[in-house]
Amino acid sequence: MFSVSTTDRKFIIFTWGCQMNEDDSEQIASLLMRMGYCPTDDQAEADVAMLVTCSVRAKPEEKAKSKLGELRLIKQRKPDMIIGVCGCMAQREGDRLRRHRPYVDLVVGTANIWRIPELIAEVERRRVFRSALDLPRSASDARTVPPRISRCGRSIKSFVPVMYGCDNYCSYCVVPYVRGRERSREMNDIVREVAELAACGTKEVTLLGQNVNSYRSPVTPGDGVAAQQGGDFADLLAAVNEIDGIERIRFTTSHPKDLSDKLIRAMRDLPKVCEHIHLAVQSGDDAVLARMNRKYTAAHIRDRVAALRAAIPEIAITTDFLVGFPGETEEQFENTLRLAEQVRFDSAFMFAFNAIPGTAAAKMADQVPAHMANARLRRLIELQNAITCEINNAQVGRTYEVLVEGVSPKDRCRLTGLTRQNKTVNFVASRDAIGRTLEVRVTEGHLYGFLAEHLSPVCVGISDGR
Repeated sequence: MFSVSTTDRKFIIFTWGCQMNEDDSEQIASLLMRMGYCPTDDQAEADVAMLVTCSVRAKPEEKAKSKLGELRLIKQRKPDMIIGVCGCMAQREGDRLRRHRPYVDLVVGTANIWRIPELIAEVERRRVFRSALDLPRSASDARTVPPRISRCGRSIKSFVPVMYGCDNYCSYCVVPYVRGRERSREMNDIVREVAELAACGTKEVTLLGQNVNSYRSPVTPGDGVAAQQGGDFADLLAAVNEIDGIERIRFTTSHPKDLSDKLIRAMRDLPKVCEHIHLAVQSGDDAVLARMNRKYTAAHIRDRVAALRAAIPEIAITTDFLVGFPGETEEQFENTLRLAEQVRFDSAFMFAFNAIPGTAAAKMADQVPAHMANARLRRLIELQNAITCEINNAQVGRTYEVLVEGVSPKDRCRLTGLTRQNKTVNFVASRDAIGRTLEVRVTEGHLYGFLAEHLSPVCVGISDGR
């Protein structure tokens, strides 16, 4: 392992985008701490600044480039500062990122996070620009599944990638080009990582992939749970469900075309799997879905939602919507509104289309004007937010199990946590409750989730810890 030669060296990481990026940031932090760096929240005192970037939309790229401008000013005062760009924007733009930013020292693609220590060591030694941008090209490629680094520290919740890349090639999406083709981790390797996390106090894991429903464990010789090799995602959930110390299992993201009855049964039957699924719908119109290359219809969405709710009555179903896609007519947008109204998702991430260079949708004719796309987005948001509030208000008086994560960032007098349905709950209790699972009764429903009261009489007030 590469290490730094001086003491009290500090690093800071800025992260945009999905949970895969959050996990990448955790991995980078662990690598840097193993090198001898310490984390800091003050970018002005950092010796290494790493940006973990997103290319799914234009805004996160703009934020990352704005942050690079801030760091440039700091580096003018601290010329030995190392600035690195990782993630999807790094993979998409590659060495071009440095064309107008000569102060950038590292550009590291999505499959090469594990190489950061050697790259930093080389920059320190030679003061040269370094990049690592190769993506896997074959099953035997060492980058096919990157090596995992043990986490530093303890956490109530942890992300665990189960697969990398994507083979779906949705016409609006850059992910297959910046994260490579789908490749799955071996099941016994995932089980081993989750068991290690549980031994360190983790109670909830979220299994990650661009499309976890297409997970397939490689069939390889060797010891471990050989019977589980070659298993699918439902088999993986069953294996993780057996790990002592893990109380909750979540997963994201699910592609509707691959949501099988077997997986729905596993969600129903495995007690640690939470009653929540994020099913990215994108549109309620079949012609738009075909242009998006989503490979399902609105009728398929209704069928899968009905199957989920029949098997798991308490399930919360959330989604993504993308409006203003090229060629979308007013009637086709109305079909999306109709689907949202009929299905009644618990909540949704909603966006207006913006073209990403290099994707098929960017080259399509009949681009919808921005003002029209934004007007449609406002109508969808108004409808979906009303549905979300109705659903949450209807839960007043109900009792939920909450895993307490900490003090609410918006109300220091309350603790916060999530129900098994992934709803945020804020309530008054002692800080001794952090890390525990409690029962609460909902007193108010809101767009974000709930206010609640703690049912146990033991914890009656919050202490400031002093």
